[in-house]
Amino acid sequence: MSAGGDLSATLTLRRGVMSRVGVDRVTLIEAVAELGSIRAAAQKLGLSYKGAWDAIQALNNLFDGPLITATPGGKSGGAAVVTARGRAVVSAFRRVQAEIDAAMAKLEAGLAGDAPRDLFWSLGMRTSARNALRGIVIDVAPGAVTSEVTLRLAEGVDITAILTRRSIDDLGLEPGSPAIALIKASFVILAKGENLRTSARNQIAGVVAGREDGAVNSEIAVDIGGGKTLTATITLESAHSLDLAVGDPITALIKAPHVILAVE
Repeated sequence: MSAGGDLSATLTLRRGVMSRVGVDRVTLIEAVAELGSIRAAAQKLGLSYKGAWDAIQALNNLFDGPLITATPGGKSGGAAVVTARGRAVVSAFRRVQAEIDAAMAKLEAGLAGDAPRDLFWSLGMRTSARNALRGIVIDVAPGAVTSEVTLRLAEGVDITAILTRRSIDDLGLEPGSPAIALIKASFVILAKGENLRTSARNQIAGVVAGREDGAVNSEIAVDIGGGKTLTATITLESAHSLDLAVGDPITALIKAPHVILAVE
């Protein structure tokens, strides 16, 4: 029961073991649809621009297509548009939330005495990995002990992970099955130039979509296409050395053992 005596529930839609779309993110989508700007939506909801941008990146990464598309802008911010998929997510969320609200009202009316405060709860996996990108398994290359699993994140954007055969069996990974790639931002190495020679199994071409400098490190957002974004944490010195700016072509290097796969 809430402090005011009304039994309530908050809807969280999950896709995979840790992805979520809750009322806070749905409200953000609605604000962007209303105002046509991420910055304006953030101001309306009392969020920082970075917080709103990170939430939108996370949403776009968790679906087959982007929920919000945006173009970079100046001080006032660029234009942002909620896609048809984004509108469908909002509509579905609000319909389900309305059904839950009605069910909770009926339940509260039927409860006698004090109901346990933990009568309704949900379990969700949380992870420290900055990047969580949904995709479809397109290939499993078996080995004696470990195997390579290739996940398609978007059209033309694949990532390979090395897992033990037992893990692959436990997760039920096979071509066509959905999975989520979890990658810590510190595991993403950025490089400029062409014809790179590196031991990193994954070399993903992209464009710098954002740069946030701190006292020691910089957080770089890389648009890898298909509405997906990778975030890398590098030293501020490295960011200056590479002279990274929004719009610059960049390659994200990720070793296959650093890619963790998760399923529902």
